[in-house]
Amino acid sequence: MFRRERSIPLRGSAAPLGNNLSVLQQPARNLTHFGVVHGPSAQLLSAGPDGVPLAQRQLHAKEGAGVSPPLITQVHWCVLPFRILLVLTSHRGIQMYESDGSTMVYWHALDSGDASSVQALFARGIAASGHFICVGTWSGQVLVFDIPAKGPNIVLSEELAEHQTPITDIATEPAQGQDGMADMVTADDSGLLCVWRTGPAFTLLTRILGFGVPCPSVQLWQGTVAAGYGNGQVCLYEATTGNLHVQINAHARAICALDIAPEVGKLLSAAEDTFIHIWKLSRSPESDSIEVEHCQGECVSDTQVCGARFCEPSGSSFAVTGYDLAEILRFTSV
Repeated sequence: MFRRERSIPLRGSAAPLGNNLSVLQQPARNLTHFGVVHGPSAQLLSAGPDGVPLAQRQLHAKEGAGVSPPLITQVHWCVLPFRILLVLTSHRGIQMYESDGSTMVYWHALDSGDASSVQALFARGIAASGHFICVGTWSGQVLVFDIPAKGPNIVLSEELAEHQTPITDIATEPAQGQDGMADMVTADDSGLLCVWRTGPAFTLLTRILGFGVPCPSVQLWQGTVAAGYGNGQVCLYEATTGNLHVQINAHARAICALDIAPEVGKLLSAAEDTFIHIWKLSRSPESDSIEVEHCQGECVSDTQVCGARFCEPSGSSFAVTGYDLAEILRFTSV
C-alpha cells in the first residue's frame, strides 16, 4: 500500500505533456532530483527524504530565429556509465547539460530542411543506452549521440529512420551481456513500436504494429516491452519476437506515463482519467509468459495527470505531476 506524503511545491504547474516528470535519485547524498516542463522553461528541484525542497533551478529553451520563445517538450536525466547528463528537448533543438543544469555542454539544432512549412518541428523521447543518448524527432527519426567520458565533444553518430510519424517515447535497459538481447524500444504517434539492439551499429530486431492509436509511453524490463496507449490500454510484448503476452484495459482515458521499478518488476501506469495504477510483473516458470497482478490504484481527483515516476529502483515511492497543479505529489509504500 502507498500513502500520500508531503508534496513538493513548484513555481508553476506542469505543462499538459505526456511523460512530464523526470526523477534522478542520488542515494549517496540522500537527495532526489525532479525535473518538470512548463512552457519555455524547465524546473529542476532537489529534495531530501522529507520532501523539503533544498535547491531549485530554471532552464530555458535556447532561442532561435523565431519571435516567441520555443516550448520545451521534455526534460530527462540520462545515466551513462561514466557521467550523468540532463537532456532538454524543445521545438528548436536538443540541449544537453551537466546533471545539475549548471553548464550546457552540447546544442543540436533541429533541421527544418525536410519539414513542410506547416509542420511543427520538435524533439521528444529521450533515453540513454551505454555511452549513447537517443532522442526522437517530429519526423520519426531517432538521433543517436555518442557521448565521451567527459567534455563537450558529443557526436551525432547515427540516425534511425524506421518510424514515419513523430516519436513519442524511447525506453532502454542494460542488455545484461546477452547476445541478440533487445535493449531499446522506440514508440510513435501511430502506435508503432520498434525494438532495437544497441551498439556501435544499432540493429532493428522487430516491429510491433500499432492499432490506430498513439503510444505515448513505453518501458522495457527483462526482455518485455510495456506499452501504454491513447485508448487507456497497457500491452506487454515479448521484445525479441513482438508476441503479445498481456493486454490490460488499465485506464478509461489516454495513458500519459509508464515507469518500471526494475529491482522488483513493478509497473506504474498513469493516465488522464486521474488514476495511477501499480502492477506487479512476473514471468511464469512453467509457460515462460508474463503474468500481471494489480497491486494498487491511486486517484488524484480533478487533476489531469501528465507525469509519474518511481523515485527509486525498488519502487517503494513514486511522484506525480498534473496540469494546473503547482506541486509534485509524493506517495510512499507503507
